[in-house]
Amino acid sequence: MDLLALRYFQTVARLEHVGRAAEKLRVAQPSLSRTLARLENDLGVPLFDRHGRRIRLNRFGAAFLRRVDRALAELDDARQELDDAAGLERGTVTVAAESLLVLTEPLRTFVPGHPLVDVRLSQASGEGMAEKLRSGDVDLCVTSQPLSDDDIRSQVLLDERVMLCVPSGHRLAGRGRVALSDLAGEPFLTTRPGYWQRALVERLFAKAGLDLHIVCEGDEAAVLFQLIDAGLGIAFVPSLGLRADTSTTVVWLEVDDPECRRVLSVAWREDTYLSAAARRFRDHAVEHFHAQAEAGSRSE
Repeated sequence: MDLLALRYFQTVARLEHVGRAAEKLRVAQPSLSRTLARLENDLGVPLFDRHGRRIRLNRFGAAFLRRVDRALAELDDARQELDDAAGLERGTVTVAAESLLVLTEPLRTFVPGHPLVDVRLSQASGEGMAEKLRSGDVDLCVTSQPLSDDDIRSQVLLDERVMLCVPSGHRLAGRGRVALSDLAGEPFLTTRPGYWQRALVERLFAKAGLDLHIVCEGDEAAVLFQLIDAGLGIAFVPSLGLRADTSTTVVWLEVDDPECRRVLSVAWREDTYLSAAARRFRDHAVEHFHAQAEAGSRSE
C-alpha cells in the first residue's frame, strides 16, 4: 500500500460514496475503484460492504480508518513541523467560531502583519466545533461554551457581562437594571439550539422558573439589533456589542444575575502539532482581547 491509496481510502470512508469521493479527489471514478480494490487485496479483507452502487464501511474498514487517520495526521504534522523549523513565513490557519463577528477585530490587526498566512474561517455550533477539532478540520475554535474532550485545551479571551437589549419604547427601557422575573412573557430573539446564547437564556429562564417565549431563532448576529429596534422582541447580547456601531435606538440594560455572562475562549487540540501560523494567530487573539479588557477597565 502507498500514501496515495491511504488518502483515497480515507476520503471514500468518510463520504461512503465513490462518486463523490472521486469528485473531491479530482480523479476518475474507475481509477479510484481500482485503487481501493488493490488496497483491499493487499490487506486481505474487504473494507466496505457493497450493495449495488452504495457502499458502507464495515468493521474491518472502521478499524483500519482509525489507524489511517492517526498515521496521516502524524505525517501531516511532521511536514508542518519541518516547514516551521525551516523558518517559512507562510502557512494556513483554520478557525471555527460560533459568530464570525468576534474575529473581525483580531483579523484586522493580524492579516496585514502576516501577508503569507492563509486564514480560513467557518461557523459552527459548540458541538460542531468540537467535532471539527477532533477530525483535524480546524486548528482553533473560538467558543463561548466549554468543548468537552480530554485532549482539548483552551485559554480565556474575554469574560464579559451579557446585557438585555430592548426597543427604545419598551416598558423596561427606563429601568437601567432588570431582574429575570421582569422578563416573564416577553418575546425573545435568540439563536438555534447548540449556540451559547440559546444555552444561556434557557438556563437562566429555567433557574427562574419562567417559560421562554422565542419568536425568532437564527445565526445572523448582525441583524439582531435591527430586529429588536423593529419591536419584534428582546435579546441577551454580550457587552462587547456596546462597542459596535448598531445605528439603532436599542436600549442596553444590566441583568441582575451573576450568571448572565459570556466567557469567550480559544481552544485547540493538545495531542496534535499546532503550526506556527496557528500558534501566532492564537497568541495574537489572546493579546488582542486582553488589551481590550485592560483598556475597558481603565475607562470605567
